[in-house]
Amino acid sequence: MGSVIRTLSLASRGIGNYLTNRPLSVSFEVTYSCNARCKHCHLGGFIKDEVKAPPERFGELCHQIKPVVAQISGGEPLIRRDLEDIVRAMRRKNRAPYIVVTTNAIMLNKKRYESLIDAGVDQFSISLDYPDERHDDFRGHKGLFQHIDKLIRELKGSNGKSITLSCVVQKDNFRDLIKIAELSEKWGVNVNFSTYTWLRTNDMNYVLDADDLLEFKEIVKKLLAMRKKYHNFFASEYTFKRMIEFYEKKSIPNCRAGERFFIVNPDGRFSPCGLILTYHDSMEEMKKDFVKKNTCTACNTSIRSNCEKPVKYLIKDNLATL
Repeated sequence: MGSVIRTLSLASRGIGNYLTNRPLSVSFEVTYSCNARCKHCHLGGFIKDEVKAPPERFGELCHQIKPVVAQISGGEPLIRRDLEDIVRAMRRKNRAPYIVVTTNAIMLNKKRYESLIDAGVDQFSISLDYPDERHDDFRGHKGLFQHIDKLIRELKGSNGKSITLSCVVQKDNFRDLIKIAELSEKWGVNVNFSTYTWLRTNDMNYVLDADDLLEFKEIVKKLLAMRKKYHNFFASEYTFKRMIEFYEKKSIPNCRAGERFFIVNPDGRFSPCGLILTYHDSMEEMKKDFVKKNTCTACNTSIRSNCEKPVKYLIKDNLATL
């Protein structure tokens, strides 16, 4: 009964927020510190004397903002020893939001996984960009792929559907996407794909070119066939269509950052997205100073792609996963 009530709560909030231009997803970046050195990211390393809001502040903000999905990210969120307290502050029994922890999994083990699930986490989004040890090099942490492999196998008796592999699609790994999808099925977990953007590092070397796109389109056809067979893909036909469009044009217009989705920074201030770090003390200030002037077209990340879907795709693609 509780799960039915919660699904209805999530659906009701989703429809209400969509119709009133309120956020569908908010990423609470609880720390900028990170224990990885990812090649596609501007973060990495530990920040001394970082200003971090306490758990109750994140809870207050979450209940004020009322997103459908509350994504807890960073940096690496598991660095925070009070992460369970943050989750508990955000969570409301049988009600929205749906809570996702985005992690590189370096610090994730069975004990911490179970502790966070007990606190109220619905989903872990674990970064995986290669189906083998090349992932270690891309994320700057030796032994990471083997750790993820061992961890997911160890959690096999737990709710495997509470784990999603999150893959950033780029020039060096797009030929491995089918293997990653096959691996997700083998491990009994979900899989999602997100578009690489150069906004973090100004590195265009990971962007697919015209020749790559011809091959990528054929790979997408195979992935969509696998999606119908495996039923564990978060990325939908619409998602892949927008991904191809972005790589063709190097642009997706009409960004809704600061409105459909935005960031709460470690200190509790707001930013329109994790790639454009302007800081605001309230949603109203952010809308006034950024949203009305926003002309950025340079990303199609997962959070943007999902939050900007037409309503029929939001219902079709997401309701079954809640």
